[in-house]
Amino acid sequence: MEAERRQEGEEGHPWCGAEDEAEDGDHFDRLHDAVLLDVLNRIGDVKALGRCALVSRRFHALVPLVDSVFVRVDCVIPDDPPPTAAPGSPQQQHQQAAAAAPAARGRGALAHFARALLGGIARPIHALGQILSPAAAAVSRRAEPRPATPPAPAADVSHHSPSEVLRSFKELRRLHIELPTGELGIDEGVLLKWKADFGSTLGSCVILGASSVSSKPPTSPSAEPEAAAADSTDASPDPNRETEDLGSVPESLYTNGGLKLRVVWTISSLIAASARHYLLQPIISTHAMLESLNLTDADGQGVLTMDKRQLQELRVRPVSASASSHRTLMPALSMRLHYAPLIELPGGTLLKGATLVAIRPSEDASREGQGVAGSVGTCWISEAFEEPYRTAAKVLLKRTPYCLEMNSF
Repeated sequence: MEAERRQEGEEGHPWCGAEDEAEDGDHFDRLHDAVLLDVLNRIGDVKALGRCALVSRRFHALVPLVDSVFVRVDCVIPDDPPPTAAPGSPQQQHQQAAAAAPAARGRGALAHFARALLGGIARPIHALGQILSPAAAAVSRRAEPRPATPPAPAADVSHHSPSEVLRSFKELRRLHIELPTGELGIDEGVLLKWKADFGSTLGSCVILGASSVSSKPPTSPSAEPEAAAADSTDASPDPNRETEDLGSVPESLYTNGGLKLRVVWTISSLIAASARHYLLQPIISTHAMLESLNLTDADGQGVLTMDKRQLQELRVRPVSASASSHRTLMPALSMRLHYAPLIELPGGTLLKGATLVAIRPSEDASREGQGVAGSVGTCWISEAFEEPYRTAAKVLLKRTPYCLEMNSF
């Protein structure tokens, strides 16, 4: 009886069966491809997009048409051979080490300075090549011993370079790659951030550093009136004292190797930026429609940006490579270094030995006749970083600059 009533109901109301069938169908089939592409573009993450491509044939055909992709590099694939014991007896090894010691000592202070400057970034830059270079990554995978246990799913650990991962995306316009760490090994409590933009060579670079970052100690209730009075005095300082503070470079910059340290920060940041730029060439040449490229790191240490004009410039004008390493050759540079012994940021953060370095190619600075700042003013300097460091950059820009020139390297 129940079956008969159901049959009668279906015959009397033919639309009921159609509704049930529609409810059981795939609602994504009702969406236009443009809507699905908008959804996939909002996802962005390349691993999530890879999973979406496995859902259906339609998704598999749409994912390569996504024009905005975010690639998070999870790990570095080392290709250094494992350390092995040196041949020979311990006595022979001792004799070899003793024979090599005078030669090592004979390299002099200049070699020691070069090791101190470049030693901390040579390995990270080499590792960066392993991440971004598809050829090096393939060699590394062939050199790896086969694991005893089954490998992890590709969605969890990827041993492919971004060049390989992005090869299937045919209409890529906006790309963001995030490295697992920054290239520069710095001591705990030291601040070092940089942002650079490139075309076929460096367009500009801003570096913000501080010898230490700390929090302002809390003020006891009994000391609050005195602190308020001190803040009031600082808010309306003596005009002569203000001119003296901002009109000259503090002596502390020249003592205890302060200036030398900041030159090392500057050179190290420029080398890291030029290495990132050099290794992006295969991606840029493969994706002719690319309009925006950002290369960052999870530590928030460095940011490399390229806009549509700069990407096109790189395609037309090949990169000049440095003869000493796999990085872009730096042109002659003009720099302005701003320094303050101490800066207090909103929220009570204290920057000791705060330093801001603004860098542009010397040719551009002299052609525009506006110095390092250029015809566009200082916006590109003050807005290079997010808060609270944007405030620090604006404060430092008010300080008298220390001007430097650097040859191509």
